[in-house]
Amino acid sequence: MTLPDDSLEQLEADHPPRDACGVFGVWAPGEDVSKLTYFGLYALQHRGQESAGMAVSNGERIMVYKDMGLVSQVFDEPALNSLQGHLSVGHCRYSTTGASTWDNAQPTFVATAAAGGLALAHNGNLTNTDELETWLAEQGSGQPVPRKDRMDSTSDTAILTALLSAFSGEGIERAALQVLPRLVGAFCLVFCTENSLYAARDPQGIHPLVLGRLDHGWVVASETAALDIVGASFIREVEPGEFVVIESSGVRSSRGSQIVAMAARTTSGSGSPTQPVTSRRSRTGSASPTRCPAIAADSRTRQESAAANRVSSAITGSG
Repeated sequence: MTLPDDSLEQLEADHPPRDACGVFGVWAPGEDVSKLTYFGLYALQHRGQESAGMAVSNGERIMVYKDMGLVSQVFDEPALNSLQGHLSVGHCRYSTTGASTWDNAQPTFVATAAAGGLALAHNGNLTNTDELETWLAEQGSGQPVPRKDRMDSTSDTAILTALLSAFSGEGIERAALQVLPRLVGAFCLVFCTENSLYAARDPQGIHPLVLGRLDHGWVVASETAALDIVGASFIREVEPGEFVVIESSGVRSSRGSQIVAMAARTTSGSGSPTQPVTSRRSRTGSASPTRCPAIAADSRTRQESAAANRVSSAITGSG
């Protein structure tokens, strides 16, 4: 059946272009990270047009700036110039059935008792929020427990932020390793403290998340379009169930409680610079097949493991 032209126009008016929330994070000392985040979110604008925001850290404090509207409407030159620092997380949002209000804009922010500030951007929906609400209440952290009384990812984000804060006594990284395995649903997270950038993807890998390399830093984003616009080289996708930590000592990846070194430190033990990490695609688009050895080895290990599993399935007839 073919709809008349006026029906199609009404359908487009009722359902504006939207895909899913866009998340972006950058760790790049010496770079103008607020403007990198602005352009990254601009490239992800098709994923959400309701609100936009970013949190920028200068190593001592995190400043959050967010509002309703498109990325170009929320941020102007004076606002971006006021957001100075070496790392940032950003978010552009579309709503499910939740109210379109400033309170629902991201990133969220909370001041933790032991780990300083925490800003978090979230793309996705959790399906076990009742369990998480109960778990949070049991911690006795004194924080109000967010309630998911509507199908709105913002309440998920509030629960996540509160849980990470509740378990932050030994640092946000330890807190994430406790909280992430308890999450059920489809999600990608990008969050930061004053000095570290974190990213996580759900075990099913339903929502996309990619890792990119700048000359002097790292980027994580929902799509490679955000890497391209800031001049970052694509390294690889963040794997399903993976948790990535980016800080001055380098980049680490963990699944469960196992930490896997992903990249060389920014300086060696003697203080001399290490070989920079290269990637599959350079800024100019020319072929550059060399990657960080740890990343390449980790990728080969996963490929070999997957191949062995396929062979085992074929032999046993499972699958």
